[in-house]
Parts: sequence; structure tokens; C-alpha cells
Amino acid sequence: MAQGLLVGTKLRLVFDGGIDNEGNLILKSRTFSNVKKEATVDQLFQAAQAISALCNDSLNRVERTDNSEIIA
Repeated sequence: MAQGLLVGTKLRLVFDGGIDNEGNLILKSRTFSNVKKEATVDQLFQAAQAISALCNDSLNRVERTDNSEIIA
């Protein structure tokens, strides 16, 4: 039976960058690697809020990306 082994976690913050000439929302993102795999959703959200407080653009959403290795 195959198993998934969590090998890495990234945190991505997506910011509102304004509106373009056609009225579409512009999104900007920053990705942070080497996030602790054990970090809870609440801890990541608190970190994202703290980081976004230092930025000029408003925070649109927060994403967590987990990478796993599948082994037999």
C-alpha cells in the first residue's frame, strides 16, 4: 500500500493590487517556503495577518500548499 510523506509546506499571501484598465482585479502574491509542517491553520493565518500589516496592499486570501512524496 502506498503512503504519502509530507515533505514541505509553503504559505502564499495574495494581495489586492488594484484594478486594471479593463476593470479586472489585479492580484499580487508572495510565497514563503520552509514553513513548519506542524503549523496549524490558526498559526498560519496569524502569521499572514502580521505580514500583511507591513504591506501596502490589502490581503485578499491566504493559501497553504503541502507537498507530499508518495512512497510504496
